[in-house]
Amino acid sequence: MAAAVALETDDAGNRLRFQLELEFVQCLANPNYLNFLAQRGYFKDKAFVNYLKYLLYWKDPEYAKYLKYPQCLHMLELLQYEHFRKELVNAQCAKFIDEQQILHWQHYSRKRMRLQQALAEQQQQNNTSGK
Repeated sequence: MAAAVALETDDAGNRLRFQLELEFVQCLANPNYLNFLAQRGYFKDKAFVNYLKYLLYWKDPEYAKYLKYPQCLHMLELLQYEHFRKELVNAQCAKFIDEQQILHWQHYSRKRMRLQQALAEQQQQNNTSGK
């Protein structure tokens, strides 16, 4: 009985750890949050930098499939570099990253819309030629 309770507690603890790490990793997609961490000296803390290295397991497809903001993986990769971590103290750096993310999203949205329109037109042509 005690082993079953311990196993259930472990499962709950693992689930909570997964949720917390998932939320934190996704927060890394926000350049303003990165600027906040940099200004408070988190990126100078060796233990925190090691934690960021540990979180690279999120790049594995087994875990990445749970991410809603995949750009967080790119930020996590960049955070492995000391120069990038130092630059994040500057608010202008965070603003630049934010603007680049918006431009990327706009380009991606437009490109996706064009692809969907082309696919719809192709399906419509196939339907009319098949009749």
